[in-house]
Amino acid sequence: MATNPVAGFTCQANGENTPGPLSGSGRHRSESETDTGSTLKSFARLCSRDEQERAAALEELSQEVLTGLGPGRTRSARLSKQTLLHLLRLSRSCPLQEVRGRATELLRTAQEQGVEVPRALSSGPSTFIPAKLILKEVSHQDILIESFLSLGRVDHITMVMALHSDYLSCLLKTQHALFELDGPLPRHWRHYIAIMAAARHHCSYLVQQHSAGFLDAGGEESWLNSLEHAPTKLRSLQTLNKLLAHRPWLITQQHIQELVFPGADPRWSLAELIHAVILMAHAHSLCSFVWGCGINPEPDHTGGYTFRPPSPTHLPHSPHSPHSPAHEDGRQELGDGAMEVEVLMKRMVELQQQQEEEECTQEEMVTRFERERSESIPTALVRGTPPDLLLHLVEDPEFRYEDFAPRGEQSPPTMRAQDYSWEDHGFSLVNRLLPDMGQLLDEKFQVVSDLTYHRIAMHEGVDTHTLRKALWNYIHCLYGIRYDDYDYASVNVLLERSLKVFVKTMACHPEQTTARIYNAFWRHFRHSEKVHANLIVMEARLQAALLYTLRAITHYMR
Repeated sequence: MATNPVAGFTCQANGENTPGPLSGSGRHRSESETDTGSTLKSFARLCSRDEQERAAALEELSQEVLTGLGPGRTRSARLSKQTLLHLLRLSRSCPLQEVRGRATELLRTAQEQGVEVPRALSSGPSTFIPAKLILKEVSHQDILIESFLSLGRVDHITMVMALHSDYLSCLLKTQHALFELDGPLPRHWRHYIAIMAAARHHCSYLVQQHSAGFLDAGGEESWLNSLEHAPTKLRSLQTLNKLLAHRPWLITQQHIQELVFPGADPRWSLAELIHAVILMAHAHSLCSFVWGCGINPEPDHTGGYTFRPPSPTHLPHSPHSPHSPAHEDGRQELGDGAMEVEVLMKRMVELQQQQEEEECTQEEMVTRFERERSESIPTALVRGTPPDLLLHLVEDPEFRYEDFAPRGEQSPPTMRAQDYSWEDHGFSLVNRLLPDMGQLLDEKFQVVSDLTYHRIAMHEGVDTHTLRKALWNYIHCLYGIRYDDYDYASVNVLLERSLKVFVKTMACHPEQTTARIYNAFWRHFRHSEKVHANLIVMEARLQAALLYTLRAITHYMR
């Protein structure tokens, strides 16, 4: 998600091994491909909140582009690649209709004048969700205009999250504070920490995006070529980074002491460390969303565009392509999906009645938790080690997620929420070390926890609290966190196996998420409901990782 105004063009497809410099920033462009200062200013002024200034900037941009197309210009000097990519992005995703329309016209004019213009490789923000559906749902929302005016772009993550604008608003505020506002870490360090975190989940989309932010903030490009070029202090986060990403329950007081102890070299202050931890956990969880929603590369980023004309044999996606939850078996699958909804509705009612009538002993509650956390939910290894393009940013790439409690093996002690929770412990520690961040995170957790539209698939007026809570607690269960007052039998009743496969894959090793896994669960539900599930997984995972690290910091401070 964009965090800096009109950043360099750096994102690429998830996990694709695309040739070229990692940053994709165009820092090595030839002189003939360097945008004039006036053109860049015109692009920047399109983000003005003053309508008259925007209109003037649009006219200036048009004149500059048309002048570049005029006679007497050599083919290579007519329009730079970056100008063309700017126009492509605006034509695809700018929420201001007059800007979007003018950018489209300028690209068409350039093509008519013999200029090779780029075209986007994807039809929309997500591989899993039809572009028309997203545009229909979110195109009218003011939050997209605000995002464009603040950041200079509306990226694909923002467009998909706009299906739930209340949550998106909280996330944008939190992200702005993490990367832009005053804090203990320099801005370019913040982006580099996010790069290291995203690389662990093979998430080229976020790596490339934060590479742009890193360079915009004055970072040295050599750091993007190898971890070895980064400062020792940043590299010292690698152990904590891999544990946070894959097995946060292994984080101990010793890991914190090695970084902040007065004799540590280099030494992190507690404020710096908590900032870095939240940045890493934020990036890890956002990787879950990127992979879980099938986010496509941006149209102006490597892997998101091409200058080659479309193949004559290129066909658009059919209505029953994997973009649709009910895509393979036609009416039969739709019928099965509808039956699944009815079964879920019935189970929710029965569960509520049962909980009102039945009282479980504490021993039985613990047994049900243990049964749930040790359940075998296999996930396929679709992607192994990170692609070559990211490998130089990952230390110990073979270190991956392993079940908290593998069947038949000794597991680490369970974290009881009553002993260490966000509400009673984590919130105050974060606010103490990084003022206001605890409040921002708490608001985000609360919004995603309470988010409901009182509907399930084709049913309206439904109380979805038990289903949302089952999702949240199941993810914490995977991470070894137990709530004494929660009956984990509810998880098995409400979450069918295909949903568990999706949730576990997305929360624990998101880089293994595929369209087949996304399409297999909740086949009759709206895509917005699946995105809602993604948000719950993302935030529950974030909170779980933070709790283990904050507990270790608390133990160190005693």
